[in-house]
Formats: sequence, C-alpha cells, structure tokens
Amino acid sequence: MNPDDESGILPHIPIGDWADEGLSWLKSTFAEFFDAAKAGMALPIEHFAEWLIAVPALLAIVVFAVLAYVVRSWQFALVTIVGFLLVLSLEQWEAMLQLMSQVIIATLVAVIIAIPVGILAGSNKVVSAIVRPVLDFMQTMPAFVYLIPAVLFFSLGYAPGLFATVIFALPPGVRMTELGIRQVDPETVEAGESFGATPWQILRGIQLPLAVPTIMAGVNQVIMLSLSMAVIAGMVGAEGLGKEVTDAVSTQNLPQGVEAGLSVVILAVFLDRMTAALGNPKEYPSSLVGVISAARRRRATA
Repeated sequence: MNPDDESGILPHIPIGDWADEGLSWLKSTFAEFFDAAKAGMALPIEHFAEWLIAVPALLAIVVFAVLAYVVRSWQFALVTIVGFLLVLSLEQWEAMLQLMSQVIIATLVAVIIAIPVGILAGSNKVVSAIVRPVLDFMQTMPAFVYLIPAVLFFSLGYAPGLFATVIFALPPGVRMTELGIRQVDPETVEAGESFGATPWQILRGIQLPLAVPTIMAGVNQVIMLSLSMAVIAGMVGAEGLGKEVTDAVSTQNLPQGVEAGLSVVILAVFLDRMTAALGNPKEYPSSLVGVISAARRRRATA
C-alpha cells in the first residue's frame, strides 16, 4: 500500500494552522508590546556593537590577547593575536564584532534566565519534572523553526535573531545548573544545616561555589549554541558574520563564504577557550591569574 494512502486513514489534525492562528492573534492583540520589545532587544546589541567597532582594531586585538593571557595562557594570547589579525586582513572585523555583540547579549539573557530556573529545578523535583519536557521540546525543535515566530513578532533585524537565539541556547544552561546543584555532596549541605545556616546561606555559600565548574560548562554550551544560532539569524536580517554567510550562499560567492566561515571559527575558538578557562582556572597555571596565585602561595610558605 502506498504510504500516502495510509496517511489518508486518519483525519488531518491542523496543529500548524492552530499555531498560526494563535501566533497571529498574539501579534495583533499585543502589537504595541512587540514593537516596544523589538526596540528594547535591538538597542543593547546595536550600542554594544557600535562601542566595539569604535575601538581601534589593533587596540581591541591587544585587549583580547591580554584577556586570553589573564584567564588561560600566553600561548592562547598569541593564538588570539594571530587569529584576530587574520580576521582583520579578511575584512571581516566589523562583521565579527557585530556577531560577537549578538552572542554576548544573547548569552547574558539566557544565563540570567537559565541559572535561577536551574537552581529551582535542582532544589525541587516537581519543578524539575515540569521543566525537563519543556527543555526537551526546545532542544529537539529544528533551529530554523524558531525564526518563524521571531519574524512574525519582531519583523527583521537584531530582535528576531536575539529572540530565536535565546530560546535555542537556553536549555543546556538550565540542565547544567540543575546538574551542578544536584552533584553537591548532601553531607556538606547537611553540615551547613547543622550549623543553623538558612537555605539562602547554603545556596550562596556551599551549593553555588561547588557547582561553579558545572555551571560554567553550561555557560560554555550556551555560548556555542548562541554562536551557531546567531549565524543562522543572518537569514532574518541580523547584521554580522551570519549575514555575510547568508549573502554568500544566496549569491554563490565562495570566497566570501569561506572568509566569513573562517572568521566564525576563529571567534568560536576564542569564546570557547575563554569560557572553558573561566570554569576551571586551576587547570591553567600559566595564565596571569595562575602565575600570581602561585607567587602568593610561595610567599606564604616562605
């Protein structure tokens, strides 16, 4: 039997039409809210990107290299200089900074939402049971689908890109925060309770400090997903390397696509290595922070 014939056995359930009608109702009913939200979301990205672009490129590269040395190593600082000089020579510097501003703003928004939700899920099984299927849905939905309601609500530009990026990148931040809270040794928590600490004091003084490496691993994943989605957001008019890649695909411009893609890779390596080092600073003794800490320990034991 033809599969098409089998599909005719059951009546078509118009879930897509219902979703379209629901989203159209939301758009028409709360049009003023979405217009205000669009302006509010685009503003910080535009200003941050303008601020980054206003800094002379060579000075910005030195600053990025210093940051790389502070949190990781002088070797990574050297790689940072070489990589960003290559981006500058490819004339993708401004587009890379626009993409970087999108990723940083989207990551901040996602982390502000993800960490409190993850803490609640890690502390309460009912909240965890409610949140998990929602996160499963968010992670299994194809990334491009998020752009449809984003464009419907916010038209084109940075705002739909930020909206879709935050939704796409949010789940790992919640999951890793919940995991970090649950991994804290229960005996350590009980010891805090035996000394009369309040739940807030236990969370702030015991659970969060011990969960930091796991939470930072989640932040790292949020950044990587934000980067991939921000590139896709170039399809809806968000400025940056995503738009460069989209233009290259639509015009079949291979050199532009290769140069923009290579710039995305360099930015991804920089952000990935930096956030990984922030989560586990003890693993990088050759960083400036590690060198200063070792000097202080030697001075204390002398």
